[in-house]
Amino acid sequence: MSSIAARPGFAWPRLGLRVAPWLSVFAIVVIWIATTANESVPAQFLPAPSKVAASAAELSDAGLLWSSIGVTVARGLIGAVIGTAAGILLGVLAGFSRWAEFVLDKPVQIIRAIPFTAMLPLLILWTGIGEQTKVLLVVLATAVPVYFNTFGGIRNVDRRLVEAGKVYGLTTYQLATRVLLRGALPSVFIGIRYALGITWAVLVIAESLNAVTGIGFLLTNARQYGQSEVVILCVVLYAALGLVTDALVALVERRIFRWRQAHRGV
Repeated sequence: MSSIAARPGFAWPRLGLRVAPWLSVFAIVVIWIATTANESVPAQFLPAPSKVAASAAELSDAGLLWSSIGVTVARGLIGAVIGTAAGILLGVLAGFSRWAEFVLDKPVQIIRAIPFTAMLPLLILWTGIGEQTKVLLVVLATAVPVYFNTFGGIRNVDRRLVEAGKVYGLTTYQLATRVLLRGALPSVFIGIRYALGITWAVLVIAESLNAVTGIGFLLTNARQYGQSEVVILCVVLYAALGLVTDALVALVERRIFRWRQAHRGV
């Protein structure tokens, strides 16, 4: 039996590698259950997981849970896709051309320095308090990290690859997309994963403003009425969305870079 388990293709080692990262999360849940079971923490501050699950069931039966998740996911993905595309485009331009860097880099640096809470009132003055404000806030929040990672990745591409591309007669567009952008892809994926994490954090702020649907709407109402179990539920939902989107991007990244033998730790 031990000889079978030692085979390189045996399923247990692979399963262990997939389960191991979740052990710390499982430990947190166990501590949460143990802490609330002996009532060492008041339920108003930290409700038991069973109460959080019961609140989720009630909201689901009322038709609010899944509709709120759907609205939040739609807002987040629309803003993240637009912001990611804009960040990659601006990063490629600034990374490829010094003149584009002179034009684009400082304005993006300024946007990065402005807190989201300070940016929101300005967006409200420009676009009102509708859906476009919430999506636009996500666009700005996600475009910035993608831009910097794309720009940095392109500037770290070996210059000899660009010179070789020129020797082979590649056009400016081909150099930017086939050489620079491909060489910067690992850094671009890091920016995308970071941007998706920011997406759900920004939506907490955006959906607390005049929203009638979404997880942030549930969170705001629960906070006003002191429903701590619903507040915890909304926090868990935002965290789950962050984990799921990050896992999907990581999966795409692994498929694209299957050929790369990167260091995975010791």
